[in-house]
Amino acid sequence: MSVLHTLVPAGKKRKRIGRGGSRGGTAGFGHKGQKARSGPHIRPSFEGGQMPLTRRLPKRGFSNAPFKVSYEIVNLKTLNNFFEEGATITMEALREKGIVKGPVKLLKILGEGTLEKHFVVHADKFSKTAESAIINKGGRVHLNKEK
Repeated sequence: MSVLHTLVPAGKKRKRIGRGGSRGGTAGFGHKGQKARSGPHIRPSFEGGQMPLTRRLPKRGFSNAPFKVSYEIVNLKTLNNFFEEGATITMEALREKGIVKGPVKLLKILGEGTLEKHFVVHADKFSKTAESAIINKGGRVHLNKEK
């Protein structure tokens, strides 16, 4: 039977510095200052009072990245391979087939490859070649409304 006072700790105890013993008065912390105190926290960008690099460098320009519109691109040859004749192609249908993955984006159909079947395609954008290829094969093109 185990008794509480006979149990051995599972891990190694950390060395508690600055509690007397052989390390002397400063206990390996140097002399005074923020890093000699208990619980020091100095952020990584702090440079000892010197003007930090991030503030010394000039800030210039403008980024339009937050307003970027990104499209999921699908080619005509992909539609040929994955869909049957006369199918209605939407973003949901492309997700079910595993062609489109990831977060919701806008859909753009490009004209790479030759179209051998007719489809009804719902997308946010079409290239001119893709649009004309779909219509020439007897299919229909539907532009999704802006969100």
